[in-house]
Amino acid sequence: MSELILTTYDWVPPPPRGFVRDLRVRWALEEAGLPYRVECTPFRDRGPEHFAHQPFGQVPWLTDGELSIFESGAILLHLAEKRPALMPTDRRGRAEVLEWVIAALNSLDLPSQPWALFRFMGLPGEAPEAKFVEDFLTARLDRLEAVLVGRAWLAAGRFTVADLLMADVLRQVDRFDGLAKHPACHAYVARMTARPAFLKAYDDQMAHFAAADAA
Repeated sequence: MSELILTTYDWVPPPPRGFVRDLRVRWALEEAGLPYRVECTPFRDRGPEHFAHQPFGQVPWLTDGELSIFESGAILLHLAEKRPALMPTDRRGRAEVLEWVIAALNSLDLPSQPWALFRFMGLPGEAPEAKFVEDFLTARLDRLEAVLVGRAWLAAGRFTVADLLMADVLRQVDRFDGLAKHPACHAYVARMTARPAFLKAYDDQMAHFAAADAA
């Protein structure tokens, strides 16, 4: 098997720590029991090599032999193909995982990101753009709440990469108490983030940036 190399920033300021998206890849690697190592790219000086791997100057990217893969969703699906712990191999189970992965990235992450950004920036809730995003996100959370009231997992009757991704998307909402009116969603995030693999991934990311502070 090729060596897996996860590349993230060498440092970020404190507010985004614990939410930089290499965390979801670390989490998947830990769940799958895949050995990997972490390399760094400069946060402040994003040069040609960075853009050659990630055309938008973001992180993470994963190197797997001759492959260099960017976008966390694409990386997670690549890893899921390697281990049934992340995605079942049967046709139905795989289809369920794929549809919920896309739902997390599209239906939930699309409104969650601006909602969380507005909270982070302190934009007044009565501002028209904030109200629009609030209503958009609430409608999506209402539908997800109806799903999660009736089941513990999104796909295949067990934990998969779809749960990992959905939980990580919802964490940015839960961070600002945005799941208070959606108790099943809140409980879902709490269950997913209590998993040992998540806790290790989180601790490793926080230690990575703390070490950069010390240096």
